Amino acid sequence: MSLYIGRFAPSPSGPLHFGSLVAALGSYLQAKSVQGKWLVRIEDIDPPREIAGASADILATLQAYGLQWDDEVVYQSQQSARYEQVLASLSKQQLSYGCCCTRKLIKMQGGLYRGNCRDKKLSEKNNAVRINIAKLSSPITRFQDQLQGDISLDKQQANEDFIIRRKDDLYAYNLAVVIDDIEQGITEVVRGADLLATTGKQISLYQLLKEQSPTYLHLPLAVTEPGLKLSKQNHALAIDKENPIPTLLKALFFLGHPVPKQVDKNSCETILNWAIKNWCLSKLPKQTEIQIEK
Repeated sequence: MSLYIGRFAPSPSGPLHFGSLVAALGSYLQAKSVQGKWLVRIEDIDPPREIAGASADILATLQAYGLQWDDEVVYQSQQSARYEQVLASLSKQQLSYGCCCTRKLIKMQGGLYRGNCRDKKLSEKNNAVRINIAKLSSPITRFQDQLQGDISLDKQQANEDFIIRRKDDLYAYNLAVVIDDIEQGITEVVRGADLLATTGKQISLYQLLKEQSPTYLHLPLAVTEPGLKLSKQNHALAIDKENPIPTLLKALFFLGHPVPKQVDKNSCETILNWAIKNWCLSKLPKQTEIQIEK
């Protein structure tokens, strides 16, 4: 085992679709190609969006495709005590504050939060909680991506005090994902390019927590037309658990690793073993979107 630890972290809002498989497969091969660990975490902190049975179905699908994880599966819904501990620490250091601004108000102000509540000293109970990004000497406006290269981010968004706990007491994605990646010792995050814009906020949070951020590798998104990614919200079809090999081969082709004719394609294990040995970042397509057939 190397010191590399990667992960795949789906939300249980529906079954895995082709875009999800690409992210899972890319993160798996990146970890296994260097004899690292590959972990699975279920990001179940948004109950209104979750579908009963989706977590079990996701895990069964990964196994059907030969994507076996290391260590136990972590469920975000079981990490509340740790999230509360970090929220309390941030509050004590005055790195966060309560905010009563509504989405309607923020939309009226151009869609970007302007720090209206930063100095109001509102309670963090019964209000949203925002990070005080002004406490950072220089919020993250650029970072180096292992595939996409030098990424420059919108400076106004980089300076926005983003939400870390919602008014309804649900934990925000940016908070939970950072805390979980720290707790699991994740050394590199491999995920879809739709999350490029949020990466700066997450690296800023690492800095406020005085923790080392992982490296990042953002894979191209599978889209049905420019700007329209495959997603559960767009009713993307679930991938086939009963006959996984054709879809696995399609995902490897999508990632720039077409499987040669001489490779035995009768088992996922054989295909994945070939892919692990031949995995090469220089073969990955560098665009952020690739259009596929519906």
